[in-house]
Amino acid sequence: MLEVQLENFKKTPLLTNTQPDYSRVGNSELLDRTVRSNNWIRSDTIFIENEQIEALSNRPPWIAALLEQGLPGKPPDPSASREEISPAENMIDHVIDIGANYWSLWNFHQISAKNLMSYYQAYPAAFDRINRRIGYRVRPSFIWSYKDDGYTGLIVGFANDGIAGVPGVLRVTVESPDGKVLKSGCLDAGYPLPGKIRQAQFVLTNVTDWKGLKLRAEIEVKGMRYPVRWACHQKLNDDGSLTLRPNLRQQV
Repeated sequence: MLEVQLENFKKTPLLTNTQPDYSRVGNSELLDRTVRSNNWIRSDTIFIENEQIEALSNRPPWIAALLEQGLPGKPPDPSASREEISPAENMIDHVIDIGANYWSLWNFHQISAKNLMSYYQAYPAAFDRINRRIGYRVRPSFIWSYKDDGYTGLIVGFANDGIAGVPGVLRVTVESPDGKVLKSGCLDAGYPLPGKIRQAQFVLTNVTDWKGLKLRAEIEVKGMRYPVRWACHQKLNDDGSLTLRPNLRQQV
């Protein structure tokens, strides 16, 4: 079955469940082949077997993890909290712990938008926290410029405010104000890692001033490219790119 799927889904990531291979029917081999072929992994709950948590948490950074997690099909019960932490908040913290790229929220056999909203209304801080951090949140954090032998150079330090690595390869392109490509290249697969800085150098010939240039990002997954909007505070262009400009006063 995996062979058929790999043959027919060459551009779209496939998902393999992390179900432990208790019956020794090949689950472990399928999971290994999924990761080695740059496809993704998943689980349908956060509180099942420790083997699933191990596989999800220690996957390569360029492999995405998708997690489904159901909430009870009834309104929140304040009496179910332990040490002032509700089951919903506990669940959200564990989804963050494994560094999920995607999180599918639903109700066990009783899917109800109204019921899901009642949980958000009861615990908004927890839901807002994971909403701000789920997946990867990449931005250019440091930008240095220099001149050498008649050309302008940029060194950019990219940060990731999310909880997961980039599920593929991040391609960064420096463009002129009118959209002409000046330099383009890729970071290592999965980088920048959460909470880390990954630097990249751009040598720009025939460029005298870096101000006004545009920095654009794409993610490459299984040979396909998809646009990425920088997760930064500064105002972005309509295509998600960032126009470079000073934001610090010159120090003397």
